[in-house]
Amino acid sequence: MSGLYHRRRKRPELNLVPLIDVLVMLIFFAFVTMQFKSMTTLNITLPKVETAGKNEFKGTVTIGIDKDGVVSFNDQNVTDEQLLALLEKVKQVDRDIPVLIKADETTQLKKLAFVMDACRKTGLNKFSLQSR
Repeated sequence: MSGLYHRRRKRPELNLVPLIDVLVMLIFFAFVTMQFKSMTTLNITLPKVETAGKNEFKGTVTIGIDKDGVVSFNDQNVTDEQLLALLEKVKQVDRDIPVLIKADETTQLKKLAFVMDACRKTGLNKFSLQSR
């Protein structure tokens, strides 16, 4: 056995420190790039529409109507007169801004008709109703 030399192979080692570093960086990157969407302050249950398409809204104007008829403009409660004034300001900035109307399923039709009419009066004809 003098001519034969048996070398023992080293057991392969897995260095965990670089793997943990990469994992921590991936988690950190995920948290930094994650977008948290805030829930609206009004408690609105949107009506269900069977034939509705996908709700993809890219505008900046959102009008909410809760079950008690309280109107909100971009998540801030407003009166009917304030709504008309705000819509007029929006029209002066850009007449083609789409308006999303989120009305509770138990909202009175009278209030919804008022909001839609206010949009038409101010010249904002690109409005849509959100459903679930």
